Amino acid sequence: MLATRKRNSVARLTRNSKIFKTIIQAIQEKKGEEIVSLDLRKIPEAVADFFIVCEAGSSTQVKAIADHIEESTKSNCGELPYAHEGRQTLQWVLIDYVNVVIHVMLPESRRFYKLEDMWSDAPQEKHTDQHTR
Repeated sequence: MLATRKRNSVARLTRNSKIFKTIIQAIQEKKGEEIVSLDLRKIPEAVADFFIVCEAGSSTQVKAIADHIEESTKSNCGELPYAHEGRQTLQWVLIDYVNVVIHVMLPESRRFYKLEDMWSDAPQEKHTDQHTR
């Protein structure tokens, strides 16, 4: 299973990639907050090119953001997630598109797990609510 999960090093993503922009826009459309992308491309042990982390104010909003990401990515990019986790408790939903992994979290979960601190050697970019097409 790990072999099928391995990143495709030829088709590396950038912040200008269609799937990256689609995910950020989907989060913004559902009012996700504190959106940060971590560029993991220069970190050898990283499992993806990018992590995108955002917060939602309630478990209902976590679900709405996660659903909208999957719907937008399917309709705009023709991509389905490789996997997703956390839909049972809706405290932290992870959506894995192999080269980009999205973490939709409640504020308490984000403070507890501190993903940005764990990957502090990765360049970070905050994404404000600007709808760029």
